[in-house]
Amino acid sequence: MGEWYVEYEIQINRPGLLGDIASLLGMLRVNIITINGVDGGHRGMLVRTENDDQIKRFELIASTMETIQVKKIREPKLRDILAVRHGRYIQRDIDDRKTFRFLRSELGILVDFMAELFKQDGHKLIGIRGMPRVGKTESVVAASVCANKKWIFLSSTMIKQTVRSTLAGDEFSKDNIFILDGIVSRKSGDERHMQLVREMMGMPSIKVVEHPDMFVQHSEYDMEDFDYIIELRTDIDQEITYEMMEKNHMMSDTGPMGGFGNFNF
Repeated sequence: MGEWYVEYEIQINRPGLLGDIASLLGMLRVNIITINGVDGGHRGMLVRTENDDQIKRFELIASTMETIQVKKIREPKLRDILAVRHGRYIQRDIDDRKTFRFLRSELGILVDFMAELFKQDGHKLIGIRGMPRVGKTESVVAASVCANKKWIFLSSTMIKQTVRSTLAGDEFSKDNIFILDGIVSRKSGDERHMQLVREMMGMPSIKVVEHPDMFVQHSEYDMEDFDYIIELRTDIDQEITYEMMEKNHMMSDTGPMGGFGNFNF
C-alpha cells in the first residue's frame, strides 16, 4: 500500500467535477485521504493505493480528460503534505533550495513545518534567521510541543541571557530539541559552553540555531552544515540585518545589574 500526492489544474470548471474525479478514483480503488485547493487554482490530494498500477491507470485516464490537467503525481514530500493541509505551498528560495521563507502572519504554518521536521529521527541542523521579536524562539518552542519533544536551551536571550556549560540527566537525550542563539554562543568566552555545543553537534538529534550566519563566524562550522534554513520576517520587504541585534546583545551583557544579569551554568 503506497501514498501519493496528486495535483491537477481545472481546465473547464463545472458542477459535479470533483464528484466525477472522486468517483473515478473510487472505481480504481484509490482512496482519498485529504483534498484541498492549493496555489494557483490547483487542487491537491493525498491518496492511498493498494497497487501502484492503480495510480498509473488514473494518470492515463486523466490525460484524456478535457476538464482537468494533471500537474503532479509523486510520493508526497513534506511540502506537499503541508500544501494540502494549509491550502498553499510554503515559499522556497529559488537559488538555495534548503532555504524556506515565512512571514509572522504565517506562524501557524511555520510551527507545523518545524514540528514535522522535529518528528523525524536522526541528526538535523536547522538555522533560523529573523529580526528581534518576530517570533523565532516562540515558534521553535511551539513546534517542540507539537512534536511532543522536550526543548533544551544551550544559549538564549528569551528571558535573560543564558549560556549553558553543562547538562544533566535526561537533558542529554537524543530525542530532545537543542536550541542555541548564534550571537550569544559566538560571543561567549566560556570554552566549556563551546565544548558542550560541539558535543551536541555530534549527537544524532535535532539542533536549532538562531542567527546561523553569526554562529558560523569564528567557528569550525559553516553554512553548508545546515540541513534547513528558515527565514522569518514581519513583512515581505523586511531586511534581516545583524548590526542592531549585536547592539541589543551588548546592552543585555551589561544590563541593569552591571553585568550580573546573565545565567551561566
